[in-house]
Amino acid sequence: MAIVVIGGHSRNLGKTSVVAGLISALPEFQWTAVKITQFGHGVCSVNGESCDCATDEHTQAISEEKSRAGDSDTSRFLVAGAVRSVWVRTKQGWLAEAMPDIRARMGDAKNIIIESNSVMKFMRPDLYIPVLDFDTADFKDSAREFLDRADAVILHNTNKADATPAWKDVSLKLLKGKRVFPITPPEYVTTELADFVRDSALQNVTR
Repeated sequence: MAIVVIGGHSRNLGKTSVVAGLISALPEFQWTAVKITQFGHGVCSVNGESCDCATDEHTQAISEEKSRAGDSDTSRFLVAGAVRSVWVRTKQGWLAEAMPDIRARMGDAKNIIIESNSVMKFMRPDLYIPVLDFDTADFKDSAREFLDRADAVILHNTNKADATPAWKDVSLKLLKGKRVFPITPPEYVTTELADFVRDSALQNVTR
């Protein structure tokens, strides 16, 4: 079984599009797709809406997607060809408590692709590939923490001549020696990226 994690340093970078693109490009992997969302204060993990639940209430919820309408991220994974699609919601900082249930859901999967940064704290996947954008200044702590563990990076093409990141206090030395796959939306998965994931995942599985 191969486990691939797709992360990103901020919102709206196309992580879901990358996951869906890889599922579509590599149907032979028969992916189980997992999206992990951590909600902040005052938002309930059960339904993602405002809630007055106490700190230790409604800490996690896991649901399996059934719709193929393509109107949600997990539905897009099914439309792309995933065998199963699961949405994990936890309160911020409570992902550890959800990991036993997540692992149980993954137990019979052929191969797994996960959209998350924070899950890197609790597992060592075969591949971790974050999506980066030099023009987006926000850089999540979870992405910063695990950037040195990236096997490759997906980088939004930029029109800046000097290609200087808008990030603060994140060293480009962490990317030294890593494969970089440029993307230009709406294309989020290139042939080169799909080949890299296929070859690397298969190599790790057969070790």
